[in-house]
Amino acid sequence: MNELILGGQRSGKSRRAEQLAMQWLAGSAMPVSDLRAGGALLTPDPNARCAAAEVPPVSGSSGTETQGSKVAEPHREALFVATAQAHDDDMRARIARHRADRQRQLPAMQTVEETHNLAGVIRRHSQPHRLLVIDCLTLWLANHYDRIDGFTDSAAVSGLLQAIEQAPGPLVFVSNEIGLGVIPMGREVRAYVDALGWLNQQVAARCQRVCLMTAGLPLLLKGNAPLPNSHD
Repeated sequence: MNELILGGQRSGKSRRAEQLAMQWLAGSAMPVSDLRAGGALLTPDPNARCAAAEVPPVSGSSGTETQGSKVAEPHREALFVATAQAHDDDMRARIARHRADRQRQLPAMQTVEETHNLAGVIRRHSQPHRLLVIDCLTLWLANHYDRIDGFTDSAAVSGLLQAIEQAPGPLVFVSNEIGLGVIPMGREVRAYVDALGWLNQQVAARCQRVCLMTAGLPLLLKGNAPLPNSHD
């Protein structure tokens, strides 16, 4: 199951993504029907352990599992995909703070830095037992954006959307909702806001769950079973 997390600056959207990763790593067994859909992202078995060997394999020689039965799955993994580029001291400090938070709260989560080819990262790393957290689409789009010519690589977006549709494992995307305020005066900024709004719509259409974060509180826009707020 894929989720898109939207929100403004310091809204709690990255924190929610970390909560999803923690829940994913905490679970080990799920119904086969959910596994195929990347399910149990928000509903892990509270009594399950991470060792796949403790989940008995499905009996039968046909290779076809019965819906609702438990299967042994590989040890769960979570991969953080960072898209930011450190252009100044403030961005370097933000990146360092987020990295330190992840290392403290999710020491088992590995990190891959990819500023442009998100589709390639998803194709290389997505597996049914591995959750990918992409943080964030806002900066990824900016990396492809030219101040004069606007968005210069439409193939990057189409490739990303195709990779989402074909990914065998669950995906969590973090992005900014920046179209709720005053319309920007500059042409370049307006064009970027339009492009990000369109990208968010396309990714949301390919996610089973969409959540808007405000003041650390989740407002579920699509799907069900939201997490508790980030203060719990």
